[in-house]
Amino acid sequence: MATSPETEHPVKAFGYAARDTSGTLSPLTFSRRATGEKDVRFKVLYCGICHSDLHFIKNEWGFTTYPVTPGHEIVGIVTEVGNKVEKFKIGDKVGVGCLVGSCRSCENCAVDFEQYCPKQVLTYGVPNFDGTKTYGGYSDHMVSDEHFVLRWPENLPLDAGAPLLCAGITTYSPLRYFGLDKPGMKIGVVGLGGLGHVAVKMAKAFGAEVTVFSTTPAKKQESLVGLKADHFIVSKDEKEMQSVAGTLDGIIDTVSATHPIAPLLNALKAQGKLILVGAPEKPLEVAAFSLIMGRKIVGGSNIGGLKETQEMLDFAAEHGITADVEVIPIDYVNTAMERLLKSDVRYRFVIDVANSLKAE
Repeated sequence: MATSPETEHPVKAFGYAARDTSGTLSPLTFSRRATGEKDVRFKVLYCGICHSDLHFIKNEWGFTTYPVTPGHEIVGIVTEVGNKVEKFKIGDKVGVGCLVGSCRSCENCAVDFEQYCPKQVLTYGVPNFDGTKTYGGYSDHMVSDEHFVLRWPENLPLDAGAPLLCAGITTYSPLRYFGLDKPGMKIGVVGLGGLGHVAVKMAKAFGAEVTVFSTTPAKKQESLVGLKADHFIVSKDEKEMQSVAGTLDGIIDTVSATHPIAPLLNALKAQGKLILVGAPEKPLEVAAFSLIMGRKIVGGSNIGGLKETQEMLDFAAEHGITADVEVIPIDYVNTAMERLLKSDVRYRFVIDVANSLKAE
């Protein structure tokens, strides 16, 4: 007989969970493991809402098991540490992002790329190494091995900083890995949403000249004035797209809707790189000659390892980078999901967990 979420572990926990493909979130009492010798337990203060959460609670990726408590942009304050924890103490501000486990021994883990470990454990909705399911940050507290806990920089706001644990590292990592982090480079950002607006801020902080591509002309003002991008291109306007042909060193494409990439490849210089961080459902169509004739590259990138995520948080704190957020109480979460579906948020919702989640 299967153990209930409430009794599988000794420490009682409370949060919001979806129970079926409607994705409707409602209060759930569940449980978390006792604090192990290398574990950090912390009270959740804020948790960002990622578009992945919406996909997951509706089982749009096909592997959700219910109930599921989402949330992988989690910040809080340490309440307990195991006796072999070295990096954290009670009272420290900390964060947990998209991962809470990996094998720690494969080639990827050995070079701090835990995000590509074949045995990675996501922060919510999947089996942990002990066979029990992981529960995310729409909850009163978290417990994690200290390796997957991040030190929170003192001058980085907790609420507006929380989305960096997903959106921040998702855009910082490809800029760094693909060498698009040099001052004076010309970088394009496709899509101005939760990921895109952070990508603009990261690229600007590296010293790039940034061009925003959007299908929405109304976003020109917020791109150029609000986010201080250098140029704005309406990507469905052929004349505007032609005006940037062959000008960019690299492009970070954050769009997860199906869209043509040939015009984006045309905007790259020779040796340019188009890096996908959004995931359209349909396969891409790429003409071989559009790559061959300029030695261009189409690549992809997924979040970042723990070492790089810490580096990103420190970089964000140093350069004053946060997400643009709308802070909400947890009982607003279903409305927030409806609005997120319509892209009606500038640019990330963050749940004020500590002040709004009350155990029933």
